[in-house]
Amino acid sequence: MFDLYILETCPYCRKVMSFFDENNIEYNKKNISDKTNRDELIKLGGQEQVPFLFDTQKSSGMYESADIIKYAMSRG
Repeated sequence: MFDLYILETCPYCRKVMSFFDENNIEYNKKNISDKTNRDELIKLGGQEQVPFLFDTQKSSGMYESADIIKYAMSRG
């Protein structure tokens, strides 16, 4: 399962969410305007940058919308 850390106002986050939705990719949306989600993001990725994808099955994460989409396509 994917955890996607986002801000609703971020255009790169919206790009990833649109791709996931259009391709029926399941994910947990974690808005970092919530302090708990922001703290998780910093713990996992080391930065307060979005979008950030965390693959819970592989315990790996990444930033950058293009990299996230490419990764999700390879896992599909």
